[in-house]
Amino acid sequence: MPVPIVHHPAFDALFDAHHRFPMSKFTRLAEILIEDGVVGEGRFHVPAPALPTWLRLAHDPRYVDQVLHQAVPPAMEKAIGFKVDERVAMRSRCATGGTVLAARLALAEGLACNTAGGSHHSARDGGAGFSVFNDVAVAASVLLADGDVGRVLVVDCDVHQGDGTAKIFSGEPRVFTLSLHGEKNYPVRKAISDLDVPLPDGTGDAAYLEVLGAALGKAFEAAKPDIAFYNAGVDPHAEDRLGRLSLTDDGLAERDRRVLGFFRDRDIPVAAVIGGGYSRDIDRLARRHTIIHRVAREFG
Repeated sequence: MPVPIVHHPAFDALFDAHHRFPMSKFTRLAEILIEDGVVGEGRFHVPAPALPTWLRLAHDPRYVDQVLHQAVPPAMEKAIGFKVDERVAMRSRCATGGTVLAARLALAEGLACNTAGGSHHSARDGGAGFSVFNDVAVAASVLLADGDVGRVLVVDCDVHQGDGTAKIFSGEPRVFTLSLHGEKNYPVRKAISDLDVPLPDGTGDAAYLEVLGAALGKAFEAAKPDIAFYNAGVDPHAEDRLGRLSLTDDGLAERDRRVLGFFRDRDIPVAAVIGGGYSRDIDRLARRHTIIHRVAREFG
């Protein structure tokens, strides 16, 4: 059976084309998946917006209400990187709902992908770094609260540290956070994940894949997870304008293949999200984000 892929038109909050955050990549990503036959037209799984009760499992209720009512303080909006208006609030709820749905589909099918998600800089008390709600943290919290799983592993391969996720689950023994990230990249002040793998500027395919395998083994032994969330950010790519690492398209594909294969070999469900990727060339960026979905088909 084909691997379930989650998408919602609201993932694209219709930013101006010159905005620092390449919002239109979400629409183009879905278009390419259909054009290339990765997903049949009308075959996306469409999520419902995340419920406020879900959001409050990972975020302070006051902050959740501020987002839902478009009353986020200006200083917080500055930290996030854009105004949290009605479209952004709905986009954030749908992207989070998408990761919850992907997680539930993964539990049923073994593997599922979201065409958004990976907003890992958002912490319990508020957003930052283009992240409003921490979708992976919310989804993990929902599964734990519902008793669907007992232990969770978060594998974050975005080039930026998953600091918000690490902070939310600090002291939570049921969730293990692994982050492979650029040592000198955002955020300046790193959080403490259960396992951090900081990488020097310019790290290429071979060096990256070597440390990835060791990190997966160590994290798996410590976490003993019932499900893994995988942030497949493409910003470690050599051409990414915020990345500072040097992975190629083939390197990203092999990274994804090794992560998904590691967990499928052990019969652990995986919910994948796309994470970060930053380029003015939206078509090239969106195609790079399709790598995780194409690799996932190898395990369908």
